[in-house]
This record gives sequence, structure tokens and C-alpha cells, in this order.
Amino acid sequence: MSRDRGERTPGLSGRAGAEGASGDDHDLVPGNTKSGNWQLDGLPAPGGMSAHIEDHTDYKAECRALRARVEELEHELASRRGEIERERGLVSAAAAYMDPPFAGGAMQVPALIHWRLDGTVTRWNDAAGRLFGWSEGEAVGRRLSDLVAADPVSPEEVQAFDHDPGESFFATTTSAGTTREGNAITCRWTYAVLRDERGDVREIAAIVDEGDDPRRRERLLLERNQMLLQLVDNSPNVMFIKDAEGRYVFLNRHYARALGRHVIEFLGKDEHEFGATPPGVADAIVAKEREVLASGREMRYQEVLDYGSQDYYFFTVKFPVRNERGELTGVGGVVREDTDLRRAEAERAALQEQIIAAQQEALRELSTPLIPLADGVLAMPIVGTMDGARAGQIMETLLTGISSQRAHTAILDVTGVRAVDALVAHALTRTARAAQMLGARVVLTGIRPEVARALLELGADLSGIITLGTLQSGIAHALRPTDRRRVAQ
Repeated sequence: MSRDRGERTPGLSGRAGAEGASGDDHDLVPGNTKSGNWQLDGLPAPGGMSAHIEDHTDYKAECRALRARVEELEHELASRRGEIERERGLVSAAAAYMDPPFAGGAMQVPALIHWRLDGTVTRWNDAAGRLFGWSEGEAVGRRLSDLVAADPVSPEEVQAFDHDPGESFFATTTSAGTTREGNAITCRWTYAVLRDERGDVREIAAIVDEGDDPRRRERLLLERNQMLLQLVDNSPNVMFIKDAEGRYVFLNRHYARALGRHVIEFLGKDEHEFGATPPGVADAIVAKEREVLASGREMRYQEVLDYGSQDYYFFTVKFPVRNERGELTGVGGVVREDTDLRRAEAERAALQEQIIAAQQEALRELSTPLIPLADGVLAMPIVGTMDGARAGQIMETLLTGISSQRAHTAILDVTGVRAVDALVAHALTRTARAAQMLGARVVLTGIRPEVARALLELGADLSGIITLGTLQSGIAHALRPTDRRRVAQ
């Protein structure tokens, strides 16, 4: 590498020689090893003199040999890292941006591999096949270590990974392995341990990618960030992040659009400075965010905020935002407005109440039907059980019918009454007494032996009430001409 430098002063005796000016390579060469001195060969010493230690050793040759060895080692290292694997059709470094396995970037489904605790592969997608060279049919059912020459997740790491699956946590590890063709590959395994209902390990699931290409990783990270921003911006919910002082540092397009503002108008302002909400609403919003910052925990709640013209309903999630060291740096929020939903629910509830009321009225009419049998004669069959509300309804319906139809006889048929207790007996006697006060006589029909016994045991006062065995006999009794003439007189 060094070129001839011409004549030099042969030592440090102070003798000066003509400085060779033809060389432009400056080699660091060892001088007297006993004194530990070093010199830059070919560089002028102070005062314009060239310093050189006389020695018979060819230091330039040694430097050239060392440089050649360094180049050889760098080449070998590059080979191990996959930078010369283009010859085998693999991709890495700059080729990753063009080669088919990664042409889709972040939109490409990553290599997905699932395996059980014993190492048996249960899932192996096409991307895994492109990465390692084994097809799904060849890989599923075999041990992972036989396919990639690695056990990336140790049993201890598997047992240590015990998180709520709903949190979707991942762990990351890097391991060296080989492809089907025997080529060395360094992979990053981003994995989760999946457990069954009892908490036992079901399988390990991993996203696998080459771990030796920072440029490709940077590009994928940028593409994934772009996808995430599109997802956030097209969400129908308000999304934002504020710093620890309550100032907006990020918000999505929906939030700005809902308020008719540009996103940049929010940035760097707190809730009161921005002024999009009444002071009382801003105070309520800030109070909740301070709770999140103080506790360091997520909060989910429903809130009603008074904006003056009307109340607005929201379902809100607020959560702490942390940096890579886990330090609390701010608060984030996802807010869904439920005002229209709440109004629709209120209208539906009111309509439901109206429907229930109408149904109850229809049931009451069906449960206490008042049947006109003839001029001045009414019949009311009573079916089922009777409680206080129904007893009052029977009395009200019967008295209203007697009054409106000027009835002289009312037949109460209890054939369908399942059981008679003190409540039923009291209701029947009260109803009969009320009907008599309106000038009508009461005929009680359908009394079975067990009903008659129950009425006697309960001491029911049936004086003035005509009791007959069947509804048919009751109707015949009410329609007798003599009875009608006597009542008419």
C-alpha cells in the first residue's frame, strides 16, 4: 500500500535529510520496542524534520499483512451475517427492499410459527417457509429444533411468561439458526405463550424475522407506523395523548373534525387554553386525567357532560403513557360519544313501557272479562290465582260495569280459581258487598266442594250472596222472569 518515500534521516541523532514528498500513505509503524516509542512513518517531525527509527524490521510489510488479515476477517464476518448470501437467492441488507419475501413490507404477513412444549410444530405459514425453506406440510408435526437448528425460547422463559391473554403482551429473543440449505441465519422471535382455561401451556406462538438487517427493520417500522396512523385517523372515536402537564401532543383526525379545527391548533395547549369546552366540562376532564397520572392505572367510565345547550354522553378510556424506561410521561384517551345511542335507548325504553302497559291492560281485560248475558245481567268468570292487585281490578271492573249497564244481577264464576285462601275469600265478600250497595244482587257460581270447605274454615260471610254449583245454573237463576219482575218493581 505504501509507496517509496525517497531519502530519510536514518535515526534520531538529529541529522536531517531531504524529506521524501512522493508518498501520501501515512503508516503507523513501531519503533524501538524497548522504549515504547512509535512514529508516523513519512510524517514530518516538529520543525519540518522527518522522524524515523532505524531498524532492520520491515514494518510496512507487517502492516500490509495485518490489513489483509483484517479484510479477510471482515469478509468472513459479512458472510456469516448473510451479506453475501445473494448468490443463494436469499435477501438481506439493500436487497430486502426489492426481493419478493419482503416486497410487501409491513403489509406482508410475517413468518408465523407455533409449537408445543415438546417442540412439535403446530403452525407454519408461507412466510416461515420462505424464511427457512421448509413448506408447511414438511414442517408441521416435526420438532422445531430439527427445522431451524435452534430452541429459541427456553422452558424457563416459557414458564415466566404468564400474562392475561387479553393484554396481548409479547416477549422478544434472538437466536442463530440455519435454513433448510444449511445457511446460517440470525432471527428475532417475538413470541407469546398461549394457555388453556386451566392456565396450562397450550403452545408458543412467534413472529419470526431476520434480526441482522437494521435498514429493513427501520423501513418496516416506518410502514407500520403509517398503518397505525391510518387506523387511528379513520377511527370513529376521539383519540389523543397529552403530556404530564395536560398539553396535547397528539390527536386523531376525528377529534379535530368533530370540533371543526385543524390538528395543529390543539398542539401544545391544555384543555382550558384550547377553549373548545365550557370551563366546568374542562375541569371535569382534567380531574379524571390527574387521577390517571396519580394512580398510574387505566380508567374506564361513562360520563355526562353539560355543554349548556344539552347534556352529552360519553364512554371514556384514559390510560397512562410511559416511555421506554417505563416512566410516566403523560395520559392518553379514547372517547366514544354515546349521546345519540342514549337518546335512542331512552326512546326505546319509553316505547317499551308503553307496550308493556298496553299488554298489561289487555291481560287485565282478558283476566277479568265482563260479559253481558242479557239486559241487566252480567257475568264475570275468574280464572287462575288472585292477588291484591287483581282483586282490586275485579272489583273496579265489576262495579264500573254494573253502573254503566244498570245491571240488576252480577254473576261471579269461580270455577277457574285454583285455590281459595283468606285473601280470595275477603276479595269475594268485599266485591259482593260493593255490588249490593249499587243495587245489584251477586250470584256466586262454580263452588267446588274444596272451595266451599275453605270458605267455611275461613269464616267467610256470604250472607246475601246466592251460591250455585255451576255457571249454567247461575245464568238460569238470573234470567228467571219472576226475579226480573220483582227487581223491576
